[in-house]
Amino acid sequence: MGFNITSIKTSSNGAWQGDNPLNFAFPLLIVQTTLILVLSRFLAFLLKPLRQPKVIAEIVGGILLGPSAFGRNEDYMHRIFPSWSMPVLETVASIGLLFFLFLVGLELDLTSIRRSGRKAFGIAFCGISLPFICGFGVAFILRKTVDGADKVGYGQFIVFMGVALSITAFPVLARILAELKLLTTQVGELAMASAAFNDVAAWILLALAVAIAGNGSGQQKSPLISIWILLSGMAFVIFMMVLIRPAMKWVAHRCSPEQDIIDEAYICLTLGGVMVSGFITDLIGIHAIFGAFIFGLTIPKEGDFADKLIERIEDFVTGLLLPLYFASSGLKTDVAKIKGGEAWGLLALVVTTACAGKIIGTFAVALMFGMAIRESLALGILMNTKGLVELIVLNIGKEKKVLNDEIFAILVLMALFTTFITTPAVVAIYKPARGSSLLTHRKLRDLTNTDESKDQLRVLACLHGISNVPSIISLIESTRSTKKSQLKLFIMHLVELTERSSSIMMVHRARKNGLPFINRLRRGDWQDRVTGAFQAYSQLGRVSVRPSTAISALSTIHEDICHVAETKRVTMIILPFHKQWRGQGDLQVIDNVGHGWRLVNQRVLKNAPCSVAILVDRGLDNGAQRVCILFFGGPDDREALELSGRIAEHPAVKVSVVRFIEKDGLQSNGVVLKPSASKCAEKYYSFSTAHINTEKEKVPYSPSTLESNCILFSLFKING
Repeated sequence: MGFNITSIKTSSNGAWQGDNPLNFAFPLLIVQTTLILVLSRFLAFLLKPLRQPKVIAEIVGGILLGPSAFGRNEDYMHRIFPSWSMPVLETVASIGLLFFLFLVGLELDLTSIRRSGRKAFGIAFCGISLPFICGFGVAFILRKTVDGADKVGYGQFIVFMGVALSITAFPVLARILAELKLLTTQVGELAMASAAFNDVAAWILLALAVAIAGNGSGQQKSPLISIWILLSGMAFVIFMMVLIRPAMKWVAHRCSPEQDIIDEAYICLTLGGVMVSGFITDLIGIHAIFGAFIFGLTIPKEGDFADKLIERIEDFVTGLLLPLYFASSGLKTDVAKIKGGEAWGLLALVVTTACAGKIIGTFAVALMFGMAIRESLALGILMNTKGLVELIVLNIGKEKKVLNDEIFAILVLMALFTTFITTPAVVAIYKPARGSSLLTHRKLRDLTNTDESKDQLRVLACLHGISNVPSIISLIESTRSTKKSQLKLFIMHLVELTERSSSIMMVHRARKNGLPFINRLRRGDWQDRVTGAFQAYSQLGRVSVRPSTAISALSTIHEDICHVAETKRVTMIILPFHKQWRGQGDLQVIDNVGHGWRLVNQRVLKNAPCSVAILVDRGLDNGAQRVCILFFGGPDDREALELSGRIAEHPAVKVSVVRFIEKDGLQSNGVVLKPSASKCAEKYYSFSTAHINTEKEKVPYSPSTLESNCILFSLFKING
């Protein structure tokens, strides 16, 4: 029975007046959106132990909600996803897709792609070409086998099949690499660079596929029309890069930190530009998302403007609107259309061809460039990852009637399968060494056993943000003696890898240089200030500073810290406390970075191959001119005493040691100071003794009692 679209009303009068909200567009959209979000998040939670990307859960959720599973109940489909509601759902989903593709263009740095090198380009080219050519054979077999497939023009069909088999999903690949800790390996770097090339090629191929796809009637059209569409698309790209890009640079400069404020008019102008660009490319006959993607490329990646745009729209688009697009794709997928052994054999053929073409093409070229067999095979599997662009191609193909229901279902399952097997296959084939299981445990006290111990001090200082910089520099400066010694300082900025695309943006701009990540591209005022602060400090002499950025999930970021500490033979790790005090007196406020970072510190304390210090910054005066050490005994306190020996060598610092013993005993809790430590204490320290009961009693000393602005005690964890 047909449905008159003009009879659809937006909102109901309410149940008390006899209206069913599910018969009205807006209440039904709320129910559909809620159901989609709840199911996709639940599936993402179930698949998280398998390290599967969120796109898997969203695609599976859409398939379950559609005719393949829940949709087999006709009452459910007529109530929750009636045919008249699909244009509304798809329109809202398309708005989300439009802005998401703008974010993708915003993430993609063309300068970085040009710098990636011959190897990445060669791998990307062969990884696209071979599966694209294989798509010709698959298209020929499908046209001869599937009913109705031969009604579409052969040229249109083979282009869509070639594009569907050759695409690599850059954001999904970045997420998988981060989860597997492969971003710092040669395989990870090549995969990221090749996927960036692949991403650009995918959009060119997609524009080509749409240009020759026809008007949705499934009929062939004049080649002249396709040529006009392609020429108009090229003119649009040239116009955007020649005229709009300089204009957006001017806008970004107007919104720079030097201007203090970012005018909301510029943000609104940019968001409006996304819509206008989408309309123009839709008018040309390509697709609205292509215009949004190109407009994203015109936004300068330097400065705060790109970050502000992401801040405004990212969570709303990726968290709410984009899952609707995946769900609408799943609602179009009817697995029941794949009937009989012949149809399932075609599915196996498509999956095998897609995997073989991409993996063999990448594998062969990687071997030609001198990579090991395991690394080459792992790279091929990683490049076989599918994702959002794949679904966009398939949806456009179905919309243009190039793909029928059966072929559409086969290709969606192919994309799902190839992405799902990526993580387990790579884990089984390639597992780079993350250090030896027999770790060498290093302590500050071990350095006193060599004559040139002062030249061997290596410190890894971690920080959450720029607010940690002054206190870390102050502490490091206090440990830098006036003697001829070289202090090697490794700075690691800890960044949480989240589901947000801005995390992927940081990953894309990071490159390996001996540490997990080294920012080769300057990313705004924040990085300039941090890098500048430590570069200026290194000019003081005898301090070698190496800044880096570690981007990982909080549950595994401690592995990055411990791995760097081991590979760089670090003697001490400095971690910021998860709380920081700012201001003084009644105006003092406490910044808490979160319980997750507290757990990170605990994991580092448990697994570190060297001594670990927790730096608590209470917002007092910078510089530790007077330091108080509370010595209760034990290996932790002896390590703190060793550090204080280095601090005491600084001419501007005076160190006081308070040694606590039992009130009725003469032993220092069973601890006898090492001769080197005792000698050091006599030479440099103001040494005091306090008697305490064995029961817990308030310490009679405080930093204020000793006129100290720094107190040092058992915040160390050492091994041995």
